[in-house]
Amino acid sequence: MPIALIADDERLMREQLRARLAEVWPELEIVAEARNGQEAVNLTEQQHPDVVFLDIRMPVLTGVDAARQIAQLATYEEAEGWPGCEIVFVTAYDQYAVQAFEQGVADYVLKPAEPERLRLTAERIKQRMAERLQHDANGAAGQAITLPAHTPDMQQLLQRLAAQINPRGPVKLQWIQATVRQTIQMIPVTDVLFFISDEKYTRVQTATMEALIRKPIKELVEEIDMNLFWQIHRSTLVNVKAIAGISRDERGRQLVSVRGHPEKLEVSRSYAGLFKGM
Repeated sequence: MPIALIADDERLMREQLRARLAEVWPELEIVAEARNGQEAVNLTEQQHPDVVFLDIRMPVLTGVDAARQIAQLATYEEAEGWPGCEIVFVTAYDQYAVQAFEQGVADYVLKPAEPERLRLTAERIKQRMAERLQHDANGAAGQAITLPAHTPDMQQLLQRLAAQINPRGPVKLQWIQATVRQTIQMIPVTDVLFFISDEKYTRVQTATMEALIRKPIKELVEEIDMNLFWQIHRSTLVNVKAIAGISRDERGRQLVSVRGHPEKLEVSRSYAGLFKGM
């Protein structure tokens, strides 16, 4: 039985959405409700739902910021067998919903939730869930169907929505201030081939140098232009223009070859669908 989480700071909206979902998708079990974006992230980590309904405007964390954190969370929970979840934005603002719909990477529901529109969303999600189950049953190791929250299109959409919600927010990083030996270097973001993080530091690799910064990948995802970089692992971002090709090792893992550098970057199972057919 599929399970879901509802996040909205208005109690009446949560109750209405729960009631309408019971009408159009009676098999769906609502296991938790959140009053803000941070609660949504915390409850997602605890419950591992199949679907999360996120109000776009919420206190503490917006639905957009919560969606970002949930997408990152899924990459860390992969080893526990949770592949992540479908994201549905719930909004009273047409401009956000229309943009999400036109991009085709996120489902949305306008407030108040109308049964027919909600039924369409439910059918889309059930279809995608069935495709993933069939895919898993076929045993296609290393070729997971990438969830919408893991795709570059979704990351770019989240950045656009965040800019609409907060147009005075910080501009995207143009330069990386990094330590190279005993000096501080200013590295243009466009020169970076890839970022790889460990527990404390992130390695910044260009064609001519390697540097270190104290900033995790989950923060970089929010600060750099995700039109320029793809996330291929919970700890790795790669410059799209630097991708030379994809290969597989003896264990079937996808490896990204990078122009201007001999290192090959592993693609985690969560992101394997980015390179379909490889």
